[in-house]
Amino acid sequence: MIMLPKFYQNCFQNVLTPAQYKMLEILIMLLQFHKTVTIEKLATVFPQPIKFESRRRSIQRFLLLPQLSIQYLWFPLIKRWVKNSRKLPKKQLIFAIDRTQWRCENVFVISLIEQKRAIPVYWLLLPKRGCSNLCEQKKLIRPLLRLFKGYQMLVLGDREFHSIKLANWLQSKRINFVLRQKQGTYIRQEHEPYQRLQSLGLIQEFRFF
Repeated sequence: MIMLPKFYQNCFQNVLTPAQYKMLEILIMLLQFHKTVTIEKLATVFPQPIKFESRRRSIQRFLLLPQLSIQYLWFPLIKRWVKNSRKLPKKQLIFAIDRTQWRCENVFVISLIEQKRAIPVYWLLLPKRGCSNLCEQKKLIRPLLRLFKGYQMLVLGDREFHSIKLANWLQSKRINFVLRQKQGTYIRQEHEPYQRLQSLGLIQEFRFF
């Protein structure tokens, strides 16, 4: 039998019927034991006295339940975990935004950084290849504003997210940020000519926007 923390059980039982919760328990047990996420393989070993095709459709219908969405199921868990974690600072949380092309999927994710580990909090599948735009970046970050209301947020981004428009939007939401820039990027400060970042003599821990 699988062992879930009590607050996991409470969150699941709040959004699922008893039958749906039992289905979830069985699937988690099978995932842990057989180490596969293939629906066909899970249907083969699912302990239900019906035909294979019926078991497969039953699993598919369960996985399409609206209650299994990120907002209903994952957000309450991550919020409770952050609140109870002794390892995280009480008022500031650090997040990293990143995008990766995984096979044919363009995955855009924001993760909570905890002891050099990234814990996915929210993610989008972009309907295209290549970099994200400002609209998609806002869509990724906005749900966290309500979820972690009361916390100071710090967002880290690599060179894909160097946009001044994103920086301005983050600042308007009172979110701290560190967005990586190329040394050869040309910038212009007020009443001064354009110059490269590498010529400014910036040092570690120096804040500049």
